[in-house]
Amino acid sequence: MVLNWIWIAFFAIAFLMALGRTIFTGDLGVWSDIMNASFSQASFAFEISLGLTGVLTLWMGIMKIGERGGVIEFFGRLISPFFSRLFPGIPKGDPAMGAIFMNISANMLGLDNAATPMGLRAMQEMQRLNEKKDTATDAMIMFLVLNSSGLCLIPISIMMYRAQGGATNPTDIFIPILIATAVATLVGLVALCLKQRIRMDGVIWSWLGGIALFVGGVTWFFSRLPADKVEVYSTFGANFILFCVIIAFICAGIKRKLRVYDVFIEGAKDGFKTAVMIIPYLVAILVGIGMFRASGALDLFTGWVETLVGWLGFDTRWVGALPTMLMKPLSGSGSCAMMLDVMKTHGADAFVSKLAAAVRGSTDTTFYILAVYFGSVGVSKTRYAAGYALLADFTGAVAAVVVAYFFFG
Repeated sequence: MVLNWIWIAFFAIAFLMALGRTIFTGDLGVWSDIMNASFSQASFAFEISLGLTGVLTLWMGIMKIGERGGVIEFFGRLISPFFSRLFPGIPKGDPAMGAIFMNISANMLGLDNAATPMGLRAMQEMQRLNEKKDTATDAMIMFLVLNSSGLCLIPISIMMYRAQGGATNPTDIFIPILIATAVATLVGLVALCLKQRIRMDGVIWSWLGGIALFVGGVTWFFSRLPADKVEVYSTFGANFILFCVIIAFICAGIKRKLRVYDVFIEGAKDGFKTAVMIIPYLVAILVGIGMFRASGALDLFTGWVETLVGWLGFDTRWVGALPTMLMKPLSGSGSCAMMLDVMKTHGADAFVSKLAAAVRGSTDTTFYILAVYFGSVGVSKTRYAAGYALLADFTGAVAAVVVAYFFFG
């Protein structure tokens, strides 16, 4: 329901904004801009789906080997004490648990191309247990909020963009991003536990404490590395672990005497079907975002905020990163474009550029995740998923601002 009204609001605000610009400024070109944005975004949505087809085909095939080889079941048992409390609607040992764990692990390593297929697999497993096929379950919502909060230990792509932009030390945003995304994840998880009346017992607190210690350990390790080695080691670690997972899946299949190639093909076919299924959902959300952005509503809002912040006597430097904050839940490519625009305008080493990078890495793209994941299993009633995912987004953005001022201010 929330996503429905947000989607309607994109079009309504874009129309009213364009109407106002035409009446008060005589701008007739805004209508062309909006309609052109709708066409280009619809095309872009198809391109995204087309680009995902190969990746989904590959990783759905790999996941099928892991499932038949018993690896997914093993991971499910491994994290069962913690996840059985966060996902009480999923039976212990169910393949959904292993798929959820694999997806979250890939997200933490910054492996977006691997995380999406694993996440779609998790959604399919949870939909198998869903009695109301058009309505999101509590487990689905918990999973989506964890994805939206986007806990990422190794923000490889952002460090790469900063290096390309000429940053003196492209890795200096590593620790700020790690802190901001950890705060967003913990707040989103605890808030949803309260909403779903999940009892916060010793097991949950011990796992949360373990996660906090692990994040602290990773932060400590990378903070001691030379600046030019951070990206090298983080890239190596992420891809080494990923390749080890592939080898482990194949070995498990061989151990169970599976025809591994045939099993891969079976899973790969599911990946192709999934890529086709998500096209309408991507078109719907990206067209709405594109028209909202082309109307000038986003620029108008940020101008108001900067004026208000200055009038209140606060530092306005952070407002330059506000478009990145607002675009992040709406579009990953859009927020990336906003971040790159800030870097180009102010220089990669400017405070606002570092803040934009921290915001870009603090959470994931909420509405893209909602559209793709729910769309892949035909869920149209998302209940309160969007609201709690946006809470994690807001928390991550605030944490990014605070941390940026602490490290770079």
